Amino acid sequence: MKRTDMRVYAVTDRHWLNGETLYSQVEKALEGGATFIQLREKKLDEESFLKEAIEIQKLCKKHHVPFVINDNVDIALKINADGVHVGQSDMEAGDVRAKLGKDKIIGVSAHTVEEALTAQKKGADYLGVGAVFPTSSKDDVSVLSLETLKAICHAVSIPVVAIGGISQDNIDKLYGSGIDGVAVISAIFGQKDIKKATRELVCKTKKL
Repeated sequence: MKRTDMRVYAVTDRHWLNGETLYSQVEKALEGGATFIQLREKKLDEESFLKEAIEIQKLCKKHHVPFVINDNVDIALKINADGVHVGQSDMEAGDVRAKLGKDKIIGVSAHTVEEALTAQKKGADYLGVGAVFPTSSKDDVSVLSLETLKAICHAVSIPVVAIGGISQDNIDKLYGSGIDGVAVISAIFGQKDIKKATRELVCKTKKL
């Protein structure tokens, strides 16, 4: 995993499907230049989740883009995914590392400098930090100040991805913060032209 892999980190959400398949949406995002894909399923049954993960993993391999699973370490292990992303209330990074092995990518959500440093110490490869703006995707996360985001970037040596409410209209407010990329959901999958939206985000993240 390279820092540039973090630039446009697309997180799936079937809320935005609108009759389309997740596969076709992810394919468009990859064609638009998405550099990282996280499969996030909160309500799908295990069998359907596994089948979907295998299909999207193939897409990501075709485009040579890292593919991680949100939260579900067992699914990541079963399909030999590139890694997993866990939150503060999920399995600890050290335990995930023990289960997946030393060569897998482990991402951890962090909201404070303390959480960020602990995650790094426990073996996280990158951090997802937010929410940096108000977001409808997660209603249990408060908005971080730009100062906290900068402090986290300064405190750790691993890549930092900002997440939460990021769009074409506000991404410029993150310039100079020290982040390596942005993780987005609706800014890609909630757009009518997913490929175009992704391409525009790729251009904007070059200024980070």
